[in-house]
Amino acid sequence: MTSPANERTEPITLERPATGGAVGRRASGRVVFVRHALVGEVVRAVVTEETASFERAEAVEILSASPQRVSAPCPYAKAFACGGCDLQHASAVEQNSWKRFVVADHLRRIAGVSWDGDVETVGSDARGTRTRLRCGVDENGRLCQHVYRSNELVALDSCWISDERLAPAFSSRWPGASEVELRAIGSGEPFAVVRRETSRGEIVEIRSLTGVPLPATTQSSVEVMGQTYRVGPRSFWQSHRDAPRLLVDAVSAAAQLGDGDSLVDLYSGVGLFSLALLPVVGKSGRVVSVESSAHAVRDARLNAAGYSNIKIREWSVTPRSVNDTVVSGDVVVVDPPRTGLARGVADALLRRSPRRIVYVSCDAATAARDLKGLLAGGFELRDLRVLDLFPMTEHVEMVALLDATTNLGHSASGARKG
Repeated sequence: MTSPANERTEPITLERPATGGAVGRRASGRVVFVRHALVGEVVRAVVTEETASFERAEAVEILSASPQRVSAPCPYAKAFACGGCDLQHASAVEQNSWKRFVVADHLRRIAGVSWDGDVETVGSDARGTRTRLRCGVDENGRLCQHVYRSNELVALDSCWISDERLAPAFSSRWPGASEVELRAIGSGEPFAVVRRETSRGEIVEIRSLTGVPLPATTQSSVEVMGQTYRVGPRSFWQSHRDAPRLLVDAVSAAAQLGDGDSLVDLYSGVGLFSLALLPVVGKSGRVVSVESSAHAVRDARLNAAGYSNIKIREWSVTPRSVNDTVVSGDVVVVDPPRTGLARGVADALLRRSPRRIVYVSCDAATAARDLKGLLAGGFELRDLRVLDLFPMTEHVEMVALLDATTNLGHSASGARKG
């Protein structure tokens, strides 16, 4: 339910961070999540959505500002505008504190885990760090972003957070497109993946940033820690320019693999972790990758050409595929989508008894849900790293190390069952 744009709330004091905005209470006692506000501020807001138990709102007047409030560097980072960046109005210190609170809160409430670690800052400047950007297209063919939790589009002349090489796309027109994904992955020429809805279904075209058709064979090429990855236009790749390197480093450290070990990489994509860890297990070890996207599997097989001890399976990650690939004593890496592990996968992993699971996640809530099940089933959370790979937003990337054990109460580094 959307309130009229001129209907402002009474003053609301914001009490704590949360996913979806700072939390306060109306005079009636109803909880309200307010975007573009900070903890400790007093604001007036416009309610945009009502549920049985809470409201969502956009701050439109700051009556008492936090000392951590800054001027947003992007002109679209404001109420009822682009819904992409959540925290451009917050200082770097406040953003870090916000993310740390949200992660710790989800882990405590959902998984029963107390976490007192830090969110690791990546680099010193967030500007231009995003290499993939999905855009809507308005009736005039202009690139747009959606208003938060809305179908309404906001036309953009630029995007502050995106790679500067993508700039020409915003001055081009994209008539007839339903979505345009901009890609500046690796060192090659950036391009656009254009989707159009027709009576015969979706058509996908590859074009330059000025709209010139490109060959269907167009792809990105990225080097990560000595390994070259080919990434097709319909395959997933991390959006932050430094994320692949940092995640490979974190996963490698957590996996603790040695010569002759066996690794199963679930939700493996184009093989980012599989290929990085393949040299570590040596010729006597084995790697099995499981990925449901035919496009990503094709890329992974190209990337793995010349290696004999890796098997790449075009399967969905399900209890059955876990049963067919994981054996007792394996090390398993899982990097599921934002929705977390598919139903039954955590239980299947417990039944197959790997010695270690490295769980990678971009969503603290679903990560906490999955960790709860794995911890209850006999794993111990030995370490948890939280990386700030989504600057100016509420999101983080988490890399959790879980070892098989029956002692669930044992303290971990930075994380403990509580």
